[in-house]
Amino acid sequence: MKMTKKVYYHDTDCGGVVYYANYLKYLEEARTEYFCDKGIDLKKLSQIGVMFVVRRVEIDYKSPAKYADTLDIFTQITRKKNVSLEFFQEVKREDKVLVSAKTILVSVNKELRPASIPQDIIESLSK
Repeated sequence: MKMTKKVYYHDTDCGGVVYYANYLKYLEEARTEYFCDKGIDLKKLSQIGVMFVVRRVEIDYKSPAKYADTLDIFTQITRKKNVSLEFFQEVKREDKVLVSAKTILVSVNKELRPASIPQDIIESLSK
């Protein structure tokens, strides 16, 4: 799935380059849109006690994005397990990869304890 994002002034440092930690927000937004695209409402899931939390992020910064750039963030699931999902994401400007990341999300219950991902969610993510 692809999400397009424009870089605003508040996303950058004093040199007009996207501040490195802001990529984590971009990646989170793209994963949220990925769930929405699959028909999964994360807010409704949390109300019934199913939440996804970030367990691990590996991120490689390859080239900077700058103020007023238009970025495409590509998101895919590379692995599904009983209680976790692994995402691979790339942030591109035109065809150039600026950032790549692997993120592992864990499904947790209301007590924030690991819990199996409901089967209907697995099925929706497989479409």
